[in-house]
Amino acid sequence: MKRILLVVDDSEMARNYHSYILQLYGFETITAIDGSDGLEKLYAHDNIEMIITDINMPQMDGYTFIERVREDKRFADLPVIIISTEDEAQDKQRGFDAGANIYIVKPTDPEEVIANIKLLLG
Repeated sequence: MKRILLVVDDSEMARNYHSYILQLYGFETITAIDGSDGLEKLYAHDNIEMIITDINMPQMDGYTFIERVREDKRFADLPVIIISTEDEAQDKQRGFDAGANIYIVKPTDPEEVIANIKLLLG
């Protein structure tokens, strides 16, 4: 059975790119356009094993999205990777403070993304 990852990004190009890479490596993806949509998708599917999210999104940004995910006991330990263009130390720290496990700066190296996914999923 394929492992399911939730990809949250307001850029259609980024969502499609990350989904394509993940699917090449045998993962199934569910996509969301922002944090609000991401929460809806997370609540609608009980088999999501990881979240990959951007930070800068309308409606609900990635930091708030991760905080909301972590507030729900069901998802307290769900692995979260941030993939963002923001590369300042304070952005990364804020991501970790929100509850992210890993922070990757765009543009991404697909092998780095997959290696981090495998590290978190075991």
